[in-house]
Amino acid sequence: MDRAQQIFDRLDELGRISEDAHCLTRQYGSDAMRRANNLVGSWMKQAGMDVRVDAIGNLIGTSAVPSTGGSSRKTLLLGSHLDTVKNAGKYDGPLGVVLAIAAVEQCKDKSLPFDISVIGFADEEGVRFQSTYLGSRAVAGSFDEKDLQRTDANGVTLANAIKHFGGDPNKLSECRFDRTKLLGYFEVHIEQGPVLEQKNQAVGPVTAIAGQTRAKIKFEGKAGHAGTTPMSMRRDALCGAAGFIQMVESCARYNAGLVATIGQIVCEPNVSNVIPAIAHLTLDVRHRDDKIRLRACDELQAAAKKVAALRNLAMSWQVVQETTSVPCSTEFSIRLHQAILKHQSDVTDLPSGAGHDAAVMSKICPIAMLFVRCKDGLSHHPDESITVEDVRVALAVLTDFIHSFGIRK
Repeated sequence: MDRAQQIFDRLDELGRISEDAHCLTRQYGSDAMRRANNLVGSWMKQAGMDVRVDAIGNLIGTSAVPSTGGSSRKTLLLGSHLDTVKNAGKYDGPLGVVLAIAAVEQCKDKSLPFDISVIGFADEEGVRFQSTYLGSRAVAGSFDEKDLQRTDANGVTLANAIKHFGGDPNKLSECRFDRTKLLGYFEVHIEQGPVLEQKNQAVGPVTAIAGQTRAKIKFEGKAGHAGTTPMSMRRDALCGAAGFIQMVESCARYNAGLVATIGQIVCEPNVSNVIPAIAHLTLDVRHRDDKIRLRACDELQAAAKKVAALRNLAMSWQVVQETTSVPCSTEFSIRLHQAILKHQSDVTDLPSGAGHDAAVMSKICPIAMLFVRCKDGLSHHPDESITVEDVRVALAVLTDFIHSFGIRK
């Protein structure tokens, strides 16, 4: 069997499961996510895995790979996420899950001194409830129960979404993995950047994951008639927001390595002939150095206050998600380098500007990540593209990485 082609075909099939008939979108708790879990769960079963869904909706397959570790054996956890952004590509997240299942199949006849589990996290993107890593935070034991009161755009609470998804918000503590029984966590992901393509390399190891701050910002002024309110008397919330947005871009351009994004804007009352009274913004700030990221956030919050004061607006600032930068395990990275060199002539170390479940899992075990080349570095877009040949290399590298921990005959 050509497992690389099988992975590719499975990703195509999974990519057709969407809550939107016109594009790929799978948000947490949706019927599309349920169908995705069912499909991927069937592949896990075909690989001989015992399959379950935990209290928050994470899909978990436990391998039947022979283990010689006895009652003290540990588990190597492989995986990524199965949810998507809106109008997504089909490889961001699912590649790591489907490829991990194939790796388990590759190892079926090998006796390993540890167990292997594959996990498809239920929510990494945080699209529906504006709070990333819901699935991995439950597994890592860092889930904040206050998040259960978060609401989506339709007013549905996270607690009710969990119930609708077949989970139990009162049993989230049972999702937690015992850190003493984890060997580590390994995640394969598309690069979401152009470096591997420029280097003409199929894969590359991740050195660290950038820290991230997500905030909600609200400017509040006063609505008024667009034709009769003099410019000098206006308290236009959207104009205040526009000025702040320019400051965000300038801040990011001034600080090397910093990226800052205003990804969402909603104004009220959103009527063509009424001065906007309220402007809601989302801010996303990232950097590999937490000190630089936090300093930038402080500067931007001060800038927002200044804009509000100059325009006689009220301003609120709410941090909704914050993760520190995370280095990958040195030991795992050495093993990964050695595995890569068996399949390509050179290795390029890659920092990750995007957040990943691995960042959360680092709180309870060593982590490693492998990036796979994607065309034009494009991600979070329907034109995401990878090749069967690169998938074949990634599978070989993952298999060799697993074997590096010891095969017993």
